[in-house]
Amino acid sequence: MSSKPHNPHDIGIDPDERTLDQHEPPTPLIDEGTRTVRPRVVRTHLSLFVRDPEASATWYQDVLDMEVTARGPQWVFLSFGKKHHDIALIRAEEAATTGGIGLQHYGLEVAGDLDNWRRLYGMLLTKGVHVVKTTDHKVGFGLYFTDPDGNRLEFFHETVTDDEEGKRILGLYGAPSEPFEIEPLYG
Repeated sequence: MSSKPHNPHDIGIDPDERTLDQHEPPTPLIDEGTRTVRPRVVRTHLSLFVRDPEASATWYQDVLDMEVTARGPQWVFLSFGKKHHDIALIRAEEAATTGGIGLQHYGLEVAGDLDNWRRLYGMLLTKGVHVVKTTDHKVGFGLYFTDPDGNRLEFFHETVTDDEEGKRILGLYGAPSEPFEIEPLYG
């Protein structure tokens, strides 16, 4: 078996993966010391029940700049452009109602500085998106808003980039979510 990297243009091969050396063991899925099975998460996606997947897809394309990657009669898959789907919109049953049990929010860490985050705030307001709140989490700022079905999303601007420091701060402040007043930027 060769240890040469895969050609990133090969279909179905993640360009960050590599072929193991001939006698190199893979990272274990089971911790041999405790016999505990541990997941190795490499990708995530979110699947949401919505009233009308096509109408919701239009909103996600407009507000989050996502692209539709697949669709069927009862669902639409959307991507931020780096994988086949990041969000799946699934038609809910007719009698479905928005409730207090389930997903609280889906956080989307955004690139850029605080002014870029403020521009996203302005963009949401310009598009008539319901903004729930802006918060200071001591490790970053959260801008919470809802989609047409009431699913809560968050644009997160990280200010503490060291994970160990972030854990320390979250523990010290008790996972804070303090009101944070800031003016949106337009344009």
